[in-house]
Amino acid sequence: MQGVLVKTQVSAEVWERFAALTIETSVALTGEVRIEPRSPGGIEISVTELEIIGASPLDYPIQPKEHGIDFLLDHRHLWLRSPRQRAIARVRSEIEQAIHDFFYARGFVRVDTPILTAAIGERSGLFETEYFDEGSAYLAQTGQLYGEAAAAALGRIYTFGPTFRAEKSKTRRHLSEFWMIEPEVAWNDSDDNMRLQEEFVTNLVQRALERCARELSVLERDTSPLTLVSPPFPRLDYGDAIQFLKQHGRSIAWGDDLGAEDEAVIVAEYDRPVFVVNYPREAKAFYMKENPADPRTVLCDDLLAPEGYGEIIGGSQREDDHDKLLTRIRAEGLPETAYDWYLDLRKYGTFVHSGFGLGLERTISWICGLGHLRETIAFPRMMNRLRP
Repeated sequence: MQGVLVKTQVSAEVWERFAALTIETSVALTGEVRIEPRSPGGIEISVTELEIIGASPLDYPIQPKEHGIDFLLDHRHLWLRSPRQRAIARVRSEIEQAIHDFFYARGFVRVDTPILTAAIGERSGLFETEYFDEGSAYLAQTGQLYGEAAAAALGRIYTFGPTFRAEKSKTRRHLSEFWMIEPEVAWNDSDDNMRLQEEFVTNLVQRALERCARELSVLERDTSPLTLVSPPFPRLDYGDAIQFLKQHGRSIAWGDDLGAEDEAVIVAEYDRPVFVVNYPREAKAFYMKENPADPRTVLCDDLLAPEGYGEIIGGSQREDDHDKLLTRIRAEGLPETAYDWYLDLRKYGTFVHSGFGLGLERTISWICGLGHLRETIAFPRMMNRLRP
């Protein structure tokens, strides 16, 4: 709220305190609050009394001038107070609430899964630690495997928590610690899974547009592209995507995973998120269902956000055949003993099921129109940053 002091209408002591104020001093104000359309927020207080609660020295690190990103990250605990960072934090909070509201309204049960685990879900790097007399444990890359067990019991579940990737990546799209939303639904096949993703992403975007207009304005976000987000989203087969990329001068072959620049070329053709489906088996995780129409591929999808923001969701139908899953585990060289419980899910009453993981920070980055994921979380963890 904007406060206004008129020298002739306050005591000399109040005016002296006002004149002595420095950046980030904490104060208590007394006065008349009124509507003022010209002020930030549309409300103003005519101050009659001012009390200094917490003084702030003149050497406050963040001044109204340009600072380098490393300097700002070193002072992240103070940088959070800036209008831009407050706006991002409020958008994040609203989107998190929208996530819970979306799944609660549809009868999903939230399940909290372990952060310390003996089983891995993805091929990317692992943070490893010794776990008492049990040998090595890993910080979870995903809650998905446990989510599948919960879906067998509850039907529709979702997990929401921190995940960790020990990738030595310095790109704007990677963090070492980030938050994932991972629904898992019994009896959903790959098509059902993508329909849920469309509905989910559209709901989050609409919620931000409806309730975070002020914050998006502070961020100078052009919201016109967001207004176009509505189902159905285009679906592009992986093989067709490879041919499309070749036609646009990309050096890529069938079997390669798509890089950030490849994804940017694809989404440039669309005005909303686009699915790339049915990737080669070798490019994806062991738990994905073999595609009966082409056994070289699996029933999976990556959802690419428009405007060059890349993959925000990875999803798939899960392999429900015990023997095929065991074959994949062995082919990947994974320890079978770590997955005996996971194989039990196919041994005792197997069923069709699907799920996906939405990266919260990537989604916020897209909705807010940010250039780097590090601004989307209060205290980012990257390969070269562990503090504050």
